Amino acid sequence: MISIDGLTVEFGATPLFDNISFVVNKKDRIALVGRNGAGKSTMLKILAGIQSPTRGAVAAPKETTIGYLPQQMLLNDNRTVLEEAEMAFEHINDMQVAIENINKELLERTDYESADYHKLIDRMTYLNEHFLMMGGTNFRAETEKTLIGLGFVREDFDRPTSEFSGGWRMRIELAKVLLGNPDVLLLDEPTNHLDIESIQWLENFLATRANAVVMVSHDRTFLDNVTTRTIEISLGKIYDYKVSYSQYVVLRQERREQQLRAYENQQKQIQDTEDFIERFRYKATKSVQVQSRIKQLEKIDRVEVDEVDNSSLNLKFPPAPHSGNYPVIIEKLAKRYGDHTVIENVELTIRRGEKVAFVGKNGEGKSTLVKCIMGEIPFEGFLKLGHGVQIGYFAQNQAMLLDENLTVFDTIDYVAKGDIRTKIRDILGAFMFGGEASDKKVKVLSGGERSRLAMIRLLLEPVNLLILDEPTNHLDMRTKDVLKDAIREFNGTVIIVSHDREFLDGLVTKVYEFGNKKVKEHLCGIFEFLEKKKMDSLKEIERAVATTETNDTGEEKELSAGKLSYEARKELNRKIRKMEKDIEASEKKVSKLEAEIEAMEKKMSEPGGMSDGKLYEQHGKLKASLEQEMEQWAELTEELEDIRKEE
Repeated sequence: MISIDGLTVEFGATPLFDNISFVVNKKDRIALVGRNGAGKSTMLKILAGIQSPTRGAVAAPKETTIGYLPQQMLLNDNRTVLEEAEMAFEHINDMQVAIENINKELLERTDYESADYHKLIDRMTYLNEHFLMMGGTNFRAETEKTLIGLGFVREDFDRPTSEFSGGWRMRIELAKVLLGNPDVLLLDEPTNHLDIESIQWLENFLATRANAVVMVSHDRTFLDNVTTRTIEISLGKIYDYKVSYSQYVVLRQERREQQLRAYENQQKQIQDTEDFIERFRYKATKSVQVQSRIKQLEKIDRVEVDEVDNSSLNLKFPPAPHSGNYPVIIEKLAKRYGDHTVIENVELTIRRGEKVAFVGKNGEGKSTLVKCIMGEIPFEGFLKLGHGVQIGYFAQNQAMLLDENLTVFDTIDYVAKGDIRTKIRDILGAFMFGGEASDKKVKVLSGGERSRLAMIRLLLEPVNLLILDEPTNHLDMRTKDVLKDAIREFNGTVIIVSHDREFLDGLVTKVYEFGNKKVKEHLCGIFEFLEKKKMDSLKEIERAVATTETNDTGEEKELSAGKLSYEARKELNRKIRKMEKDIEASEKKVSKLEAEIEAMEKKMSEPGGMSDGKLYEQHGKLKASLEQEMEQWAELTEELEDIRKEE
């Protein structure tokens, strides 16, 4: 369908692509992978015909249609959501107008036997058949179904696009691209602004309904569920594997190991041959063998080992300063904008050192709750940050807030303070901005490079509560793995707002699900949560068959099967929070008594302290109080464990 032959793209002295060729076939599901800045987005632009290569050819049949979703774009603000999405069917509207015009002309004409009249009828027949083949007026139902799949509700359809954030506007554009049903879909980070449920809907759409697909994504699970072919871009070359991403990773490693073994064996053979030639070069009796070995050496087809991009990222969060046992405690929190309630009755407690995920559809209040924790917006209810909590915040649009006219170095130098300013070059080098890269302007950086730069700013001051809102958007696989390891090793508390299932897997131990204005706690990892969600959906079907009971007046009223368990769960959570507070208070008393005993023992060890009877008496009382408090702490802890077994 699309043929790429001898493609070369040069920016300055170093080529981005160097004489590469491949073909996009019908029904291909291709993942374009490679580190940030390797040229993935540029390749999509070239395939879309938006950018021209320095040399080489991109060819496709004339009738081939291409749909392209870029990372960022501007929408027309003069239409509603539904009107904008239906722009995908503009050609059908044009066809409908043409049919109406021909109908009108046929009614007005009377030359029924003329050749022109018959040509008009033939044209009318063709357009009608084509109109019906393309879905006719059914496109409205298809548009609504697609918008709902991408997370919109019917109430959104008649709202102007100007009322929506950039992420939701990208969803509208994605809907338009999908509804166009092109022969080739080119998608640049399509999951960046989608929640988990919308991603799963998109996975199913691409796997079952799309034609050829070429996509850039750093969501490993998404790639595995959709793609069947992986093209790696590395150092100007491409490596084409007819497998999904996870299989490609294994095959790439095996291929390189085989190349290295073959290369080492050949080098030994070459060395042995050269040694023979050197040893017997001047012996007449061996001249025939020497000449034979020289010819043999000239004919050797040298084994090449694929170049590997060894640039590495060194990311480590500074040690977290000590904080209270419970960095975040929230009770009965609500946030409303006029009559619109975003979240209400939110109850959650995050312990020191916990790593938790906020998940749910966009617009359900994840970022709103983060803003409440950050103190950026007012709210109703109780929210307390623990003693000594220092927050480090990475916003979803952090990378876009950078000043495009500054250099990489100046961006960090502008916010760095004190001694850290002398180490800026070292820090930039650790983040793959070494040498000339530190003098690049921000405006020429790729999305992933901007995200890395924004992450550096987060590391300039030590914090003990990290709040990361979609931190993996635009990051390549390797950088995501490095970030995941850094968060895993971080000894502070972490709240991650993310839709990236693979990134959250093995990283978080608690999931807070946002939906229907509520926040529900799940004491499990992300994939256990998703499995549980599938079970919950079946339970919802059972709950739909409501039971009835008769009230005092003899009237029947519906009862929700889950109501009693919900109330019981609320009471249980309330009891757990009270126990946790009592345990925290007990721990503080224990720490205080231990400090007093240590100070007393220090006095007793001083000259004259041994003979002071009062010190011994006070020491004995403190010891008794400590034992009593320790017993109290142990009882409370056991009681809490028993209560938790009821969950």
